[in-house]
Amino acid sequence: MKKVKKFLCIPLLFAVGAFCFAGCGGEKLQKVRVSEVTHSVFYAPQYVAINKGFFAEEGIELELSNGQGADKVMSAVLSDHIDIGFAGPEASIYVYNEGKEDHTQVFAQMTQRDGSFLVGRTPDDPFDWAKVKGSVVLPGRKGGVPYMALEYVIKSKGLTPGQDVTLDDSIQFALMAGAFTAGTGDYVALFEPTASMVEKEGKGYVLSSIGQEAGEIPYTAYFAKKSYIQKNADIIQKFTNAIYKGQQWVANHSAKEIAQVIQPSFPDTDLELLTTVVQRYQDIDAWSKDPVMKSSSFELLQTVMTSAGELSKKAPYEQIVNNTYAEKAKETNK
Repeated sequence: MKKVKKFLCIPLLFAVGAFCFAGCGGEKLQKVRVSEVTHSVFYAPQYVAINKGFFAEEGIELELSNGQGADKVMSAVLSDHIDIGFAGPEASIYVYNEGKEDHTQVFAQMTQRDGSFLVGRTPDDPFDWAKVKGSVVLPGRKGGVPYMALEYVIKSKGLTPGQDVTLDDSIQFALMAGAFTAGTGDYVALFEPTASMVEKEGKGYVLSSIGQEAGEIPYTAYFAKKSYIQKNADIIQKFTNAIYKGQQWVANHSAKEIAQVIQPSFPDTDLELLTTVVQRYQDIDAWSKDPVMKSSSFELLQTVMTSAGELSKKAPYEQIVNNTYAEKAKETNK
């Protein structure tokens, strides 16, 4: 799978760190291939787990790649090009509903809210969502949770997408910021640190947290094929332990401390901007405190998907979510 050039150095750094740890401990680490949906500060607990050595402590050498979209991440998992996918749980719901026998299961949740922010062309504080009426918004890929969460919020404000608001999904996720700053659309939904970078350059202004408006949704989680989980239960447990350690560390440290730890994963972003971004995510309670996915938030996700017209049949929680490893991680890593 092709990786973004900008991040080619990251897996190498992780491998070097893992090698040093293995050399000191005298134990060979197990390589686990993971594809993340995008590279964002939104996944800070993961980068904390990497940079604080929590994966290495669990005997794992992480090979991380950027999938550039949930659909691409899922394809890589199903084709065995990677071991673990990191994207929205909606991908697992779609696969299950297609009737695939060896479907994927979510075993660890990372984020509990949408991580995107609505960015406009002018400062507007306090922002009123009624102002998006008659505008063009760049929402991301139709069928993806960023698109659906934004659509859900727009509807909750009494507006009708396609009638009161135009959602232009013709632009690829990775190109939306560039398209917006070049003059396309009135608003755009951007993740961090991109949103803050656009704002810092004076080319846009962060107006509202889409995640805060949408409510608690299991937005991003780790998943693998059922067969992989069954054959590699020990790896899944160790992986989940490392994620839980990262979540707990983030929950107990300041935005500046978190920014300092994750900075090696974002070498092109200065510490001040990283701190601002982390603080934004802390303010909206974006990160799960543990990897357990609650049935109530899973149901809200399916409600959002149904409202968007992307889900005709709900998938059973117990088939999609496997909390066995998350519960054990909480119990054994107190």
